[in-house]
Amino acid sequence: MHVHGTPTRTIWPLADCSGVEIIDQTRLPHRYELKRLATWQEAAEAIGVMRVRGAPLIGATAAYGLALAANADTGDAALHAVAASLIETRPTAVNLRWAVERMLAKLLPLAPTQRRDAAWAEAAAICDEDVAQNQAIGRHGLELIRAIRQRKGGTVNVMTHCNAGWLATVDWGTAIAPIYAAFDAGIAVDVWVSETRPRNQGAALTAWELNQHGVPHTVIADNAAGHLMQKGEVDLVIVGADRVAANGDVANKIGTYLKALAAHDNGVSFYVAVPGPTVDFRLASGAGIPIEQRSAREVTHITGRDPDGELAEVQLTPDGSPAANPAFDVTPARLVTGLITERGICKATKEGLAGLYPEQVK
Repeated sequence: MHVHGTPTRTIWPLADCSGVEIIDQTRLPHRYELKRLATWQEAAEAIGVMRVRGAPLIGATAAYGLALAANADTGDAALHAVAASLIETRPTAVNLRWAVERMLAKLLPLAPTQRRDAAWAEAAAICDEDVAQNQAIGRHGLELIRAIRQRKGGTVNVMTHCNAGWLATVDWGTAIAPIYAAFDAGIAVDVWVSETRPRNQGAALTAWELNQHGVPHTVIADNAAGHLMQKGEVDLVIVGADRVAANGDVANKIGTYLKALAAHDNGVSFYVAVPGPTVDFRLASGAGIPIEQRSAREVTHITGRDPDGELAEVQLTPDGSPAANPAFDVTPARLVTGLITERGICKATKEGLAGLYPEQVK
């Protein structure tokens, strides 16, 4: 996608493989800053504090984290130790584990002298595959938007939650990829962007990237979503996911479940856009998905731009008031109209997923 008109990915290696550069998403939307990661520890920190976030991008960063580790030590023990540390940084997003396991499967059978170059090549391949998968998700999701346009005419109003655009992936995005595809195809679309408390990834990140691409959008408070659906102002909801269980249950940013309930009550289609690596075929249902508990400070404080243009953090809550911060919730498959994947659209069921990914059926 584009930043100030320049094609840009969210992560890329330096030419000499001494490090990678990322967009520091903790600084958006008010600062566009790049950050260099030179060690696997810096990659782990970037994942943990959400300089990079979104399941596909977390996986890509972890892959490069192992490549960075291979710059220093290509021994089995070192790679296993780094892999374990990376997996612990964010427990909910399955792409993280998937990418680390793929890297180890590629590297460990090789001689130690071959592993460094192979690690950088495999991490790059993971990134390129992510871009291709997300473009395919965009093509399949475009048909849903096109069908709504043909049926009703005028502008198609799409609601999303959190950030599942290109900032959550290497490029293109998952839930936002169909919107970009529709916009680029000349279909009039307008996006309802939920702010997504407590970290405001919708208001800060989705709005920023849609603005960069010129896509019409409006930021709303999370609690306005049901009202807009009741008023008939939402044609379609598309969200991303951090993990999909084998039965179609979906873990996504906290608040997704409430949107799915509102959509179900108002007859609005609710789709989840995910690449194959986000589906955890080892997990029978969403009941087994670990839910990350993040710092209470994300709830009690908020960062914004002050009148002088500087970034400032302010406290929202009274001193002494505790806060809970579950980062994700699980939406039952029965509330999901369908899953948009790189292989097509399927029902959110074990059978639907097996139809698209037969090689995963044991």
